[in-house]
Amino acid sequence: MSASRTLDVHDSPVHLLDLGDGPAVLLLHGSGPGTTGSGAWLATADAHAGTHRVIAPDQAGFGRTPLPPGSNGGLRTWTDQAAALMEALGIDTYAVVGHSMGGAVAMSLAATRPAHVTAVVGVSSMGAPGAPLSEDLDALWGAEPGTAGARDMLSRLFHDQSLVTASAVAARAEAMEAGAASYDVLFPPPRERWSDDLTLSPATVEAVIAPVLLVHGAQDRVTPLRTAALPLLDLLPDVRLHVLGRCGHAPFVEHPAEFRQVVAEFLARTAR
Repeated sequence: MSASRTLDVHDSPVHLLDLGDGPAVLLLHGSGPGTTGSGAWLATADAHAGTHRVIAPDQAGFGRTPLPPGSNGGLRTWTDQAAALMEALGIDTYAVVGHSMGGAVAMSLAATRPAHVTAVVGVSSMGAPGAPLSEDLDALWGAEPGTAGARDMLSRLFHDQSLVTASAVAARAEAMEAGAASYDVLFPPPRERWSDDLTLSPATVEAVIAPVLLVHGAQDRVTPLRTAALPLLDLLPDVRLHVLGRCGHAPFVEHPAEFRQVVAEFLARTAR
């Protein structure tokens, strides 16, 4: 069972899933129109709720979490809001799992709050210094609401195109329509500036002292393995990489059982 609620964080509402009991794990979703915490993480959250307390928020500007007044989003906004959310929940130490944009936020959070973040899982993560904006990420950020935009977006996310079903397209199209107003201000062109904002400096990456697990699809076109994950291996002090073959940008969708097992084993080894 999953619990959904809204919490006031620094005078701005944050919508989140909060379920399970045990060591805390913060799940941070990626970007793209229609993305939400529950949409990205519900199955993963339910799978880990038997051993952990799992927190999966809609980040600012996504789903039912509005942008704070005066903000257009960005790495600092998402990092500060994540830290403030966990403080508001009374959770002092926690692991962070971040997908794509959420991976960059997770590493930023670990670098700036080392006393609180016990472990990081970066899934198809952004954040690597020097990583260029890929053609597929540019297209994903610019996807127009509607069936055609939803189908194109999903086709870029998945290596296995059989996952781009009519029901998946319809669900994504509905989510894109629901979040269109708030999403419009997040990634307007030229989009290189937003990619640059989510790129961490080498010094920031090297400041992540928590153990890090990188999980990446070998066929990821949105954040390609070569430019997004491999450079991090030279900078993160305590890192390991798990690569999934025949997998695109969403390992937790294309290989859910292996993804959950790898993450569960890592969280168990790094628990403190």
